[in-house]
Amino acid sequence: MKRIYLDYASATPVRKEALKAMMPYFSEEFGNPNSTHHYGAEALEAVEEAREKIAKTINASPGEIVFTSGGTESDNLAVKGVAYAKMQQGKNIITTPIEHEAVANTCRYLGEKGFDITYLPVDVDGAVSAADVRAKITPRTTLVTIMHANNEVGTIQPIEDMFGIVTEKGVTTHSDAVQSYGLIPINVKSMKIDLLSVSAHRIGGPKGVGTLYVKEGTELVPVLHGKDHERGRRPGTLNVPGIVGFSVAAELAMKEMKKESKRQSKLRDLFTNYITENMKGVKLNGHPKKRLPNNINLSFDGITGDELVKELDRHHIAVSTSSNSNILRVIGVTGEKAMGSVRITLGRETTEKDVRNVMHVLQKIVDDARKKY
Repeated sequence: MKRIYLDYASATPVRKEALKAMMPYFSEEFGNPNSTHHYGAEALEAVEEAREKIAKTINASPGEIVFTSGGTESDNLAVKGVAYAKMQQGKNIITTPIEHEAVANTCRYLGEKGFDITYLPVDVDGAVSAADVRAKITPRTTLVTIMHANNEVGTIQPIEDMFGIVTEKGVTTHSDAVQSYGLIPINVKSMKIDLLSVSAHRIGGPKGVGTLYVKEGTELVPVLHGKDHERGRRPGTLNVPGIVGFSVAAELAMKEMKKESKRQSKLRDLFTNYITENMKGVKLNGHPKKRLPNNINLSFDGITGDELVKELDRHHIAVSTSSNSNILRVIGVTGEKAMGSVRITLGRETTEKDVRNVMHVLQKIVDDARKKY
């Protein structure tokens, strides 16, 4: 039986074009981009070309792109970097209770070190309002960090509205866009974003590489210490093959975004409509419309998310569970429904046949589980 992968929010297969572009930098073009000889110059040229390509995808300048090991490092550098750079001005950071752990745990750490962390209220769909952002900013606020789209339920936040208010107050803005990058448009200028975290392995690039966009003039101190690489933002030898592959995947994602977003949204709605119309005891989590085109998050009575994931895997179908996700509690999904939540995320390789097969298998698994009780 064909294996069906529906966990693209966790990882995506490396695109063949990206893999092909990466291969020379593992072998004959192996130089360190910080070396001054010919080998280093070749590697540096590849890095700077990639930097320019990635900058264009978010309407940034190449000099505003800092290469990192991925979304987690980018989030840490953004949040800690601004907190420490502006701590004499104030120690208040505003965020939400539904951030990815890379932001949530960094804020928690800073809270233990004497910073004041303010959590914005979130509605039943997992959305934050611009009015609440305005109400929470104080003269001591130095950073507002809100993810562009939630990694579990897919709700897209009104970043442009919220960050417009924040920048008027002279406060730095950061958004984790690991889930949204490559799926929906991002323009750091019009969206008033000062720092943006992105990861390669969600868009068909390799694991272990990402970027942090840092708007020119943004105060930021490094959280790692070593040589003065990446304009003093981040030390360490750059992952040249990963950076090259990332840039190729990013270009392809942007080129295909409009078409793929429309196609995946159609498949998402096909799946969601069938399940909610043909099954009882099921709930769609997240905003019904303002959500990522590939995200489906459902809660079922009568079966746990872990059981569903295991049973689907037995049928050669890969999804993930949201049963332990903090966002479900925050948006009011508790008890049996919280325990019975799964996240299904589509990708470029997902077909309509795949979606139809999975929705019928899922329905049978849930129905069979309920008959046991």
